[in-house]
Order: sequence, then structure tokens, then C-alpha cells
Amino acid sequence: MDFDLNEEQRLLADNVARLMKDRYGFESRKAYRAAPLAFSEELWSQYAELGLLGVPFAEEDGGFGGGAVETMLIMEAFGRALAVEPYLATVVLAGGLVRRAASAEQRAALIPQIAAGELRLAFAHSERQSGWDLFDVGSSARKDGAGYTLNGEKGLVLHGDSAHKLIVSARSAGERRERGGLGLFLVDASAPGLARRGYATQDGQRAAEITLTDVRVEAHDVIGDPEGAAPAIERVVDEAIAALCAEAVGAMSEALEITVDYLKTRKQFGVAIGSFQALQHRAADMVVALEQARSMMMLATMTAGDDDAAQRAKAISAAKAQIGRSARFIGQQATQLHGGIAMTYEYKLGHLFKRMTMIDMTFGDMDAHLRRLSEGDSLFG
Repeated sequence: MDFDLNEEQRLLADNVARLMKDRYGFESRKAYRAAPLAFSEELWSQYAELGLLGVPFAEEDGGFGGGAVETMLIMEAFGRALAVEPYLATVVLAGGLVRRAASAEQRAALIPQIAAGELRLAFAHSERQSGWDLFDVGSSARKDGAGYTLNGEKGLVLHGDSAHKLIVSARSAGERRERGGLGLFLVDASAPGLARRGYATQDGQRAAEITLTDVRVEAHDVIGDPEGAAPAIERVVDEAIAALCAEAVGAMSEALEITVDYLKTRKQFGVAIGSFQALQHRAADMVVALEQARSMMMLATMTAGDDDAAQRAKAISAAKAQIGRSARFIGQQATQLHGGIAMTYEYKLGHLFKRMTMIDMTFGDMDAHLRRLSEGDSLFG
């Protein structure tokens, strides 16, 4: 398998890395988080100008015809910078559902707005009782004339407080935890009966709790089959996990780089502590863990578009498990090698460790994916 990037991909990686280096210093990130939307609207517009928001969408739909590799390159750079913009929520998750499940008319209406940075979306799916079971959905979609009426509660909706529209999963048939009977519904964030409460997460991102009370959805805002959304949800979540693996590798790379620089400059007994063999061995182990994670990131990226759901699930779970293991090891070692400074709010390393930990917990942690592999299930529940 050829892992070399083509010229366009190298150019994309260089452009994103340069943008993050120029505009995403640690102090700048603090300012972005303090902005009204908790991210930089100016940078979001710049992402659109560079074509980043349209990367995974087909050219005929108004995108730039990229794929999982391009998304990997962007997410890895975002992981290094600890970017807080809603790229995963809008482009990868909700945008992935539009790409995979929406009609041609819906794609034509939504994708150009996403690519231009004019439309932010969020995927409202998880519920209080569902854990990591993708199909444990209790929110209801009751047929109401040509449309539907939605009722229920959604939790941990990534960047749901700043989204213009939500893609809501709800059950139009069947019982809770059934694979069948799930639908996807496009809902305006200001729709009557929809309430949302936004909050900051531990890693500096944003999420929201969503309450739906008799929210009316017209027929033209039903995305795909109102009872057959499960395969699209499963596939897009696998693609999102692959993107998160890339973000985690970026964060791990940055943590390792910061740690090595610290070992070279911090002195004890009159010499740099990096000259101590025991600490060199620990840094070498961190490099090994990073390269293991990078290899599995590539596997997840290459298989994210696989039409065979079972094979895709195995590769994605194997990658997520290794990413979780490597992130935990690198985060712990980096913290210990830094000593007390790593725990301060003003130092980047602690924030990297928080983000890596939250990535591990998103869509199933290391243990959940190991269980998924051992049991051969396609679900997390």
C-alpha cells in the first residue's frame, strides 16, 4: 500500500501547518476560547477561503473532492494546535451525514453553505441512557401529516450551542436499541420547541444539551429514509473516529516535541536532564508509542471509506484502541518528565493531555473498542 502523499496533499498539509503556526499560538487559543462563540470566526472564514471546509465533499455538490487522507492531514494539524473550531462537528460528523444520506437537492442546498463557512451544523444523537450504543435512541419522531414531530433529549452535542442547524436522530419505528426505525431530521436551531444549553468541556471544546418538545420537521428536512438511517450513522461515526485518531496523533506529536525540548533545556546537577539515560529511555518509549499510533491512524484512514461494514469496524476499533493506549502513555510520561509545570493551566502540555483523554472517551474508549473487537460486534453497547 502506498502511503506517500501526492503533490496536492503535501501542499494542503503545508498550508494548514503554516496557518496553525502563524495563527494558533497557545495565547491566541485562549483569546479564541474567550470569544462569543468560543472559537475564532475569522479563522473559520479563513478555513473556508483555503477550502478546508469543503475538502471531503464531492465537486458536483460544491465541495473540493477530497477524502479521508485530506481530512487526516487537517485533523492532525488541528490536534497539534489544539484548535477549538467546530470542524469535526460541522464537516466530519454532520457534514458526513449530509454527504452519505441526504438527497441530491439537500446536498445542493447545504454543502455550498458549509464549504463557504456560512452554515455550521451539529449532530444531535447521544442520549443520557445510551452510553456508547449508537442505536440506543429514545427520542421519537411521530408522523404528522407530510412531516414529523420530534420529542426527546440529546446530550453532549459537540458544538451544538453555536450550530445554525442540527441533524437530530430520532426513532420513527421500533423499540429502543433496535437498529431499524431510526431517522435523521434537519432542524433549525431556533425552531419552536427546541431548547439548548451550551457549556465548556474539560478540553476547551464546547457541547450542548438539547431538548425537543413537539418540534415540527417538514418533509423536505427529512434526511434519507426516516426508518433506515442506522447504516449512515454507523459509517459516519467510523469516519469521525478515523479523524479523531489523526487529531490525537497531532496532539501526541506536539506533546512529545514539547517534552524533548524541555529535557534539553531543564538542568539538574548542572547538566540538562536529557543527558540522563533513564529519561532518554522514557523519551524513546514515547517515540515508539507515537509511531504505533501513527501506523494505526493510517490504517483507520485507509479503511474509513470501506463499504464492508464489518471489516471497517475491525480496523477502526483496532486503531481507536491503540490510539487510546498510546495517548495515555505519552500523556502520563510527558507529565511526569515535566514535573509540576505540566499541571499548570498556563502550560500547553496539560491541555494536550486533556484533549487526548477526551478523544479516547469519544465514541468509545480503549476498553470499549477492545471489547468490540473481541466480541465481533458492530455496536459499542
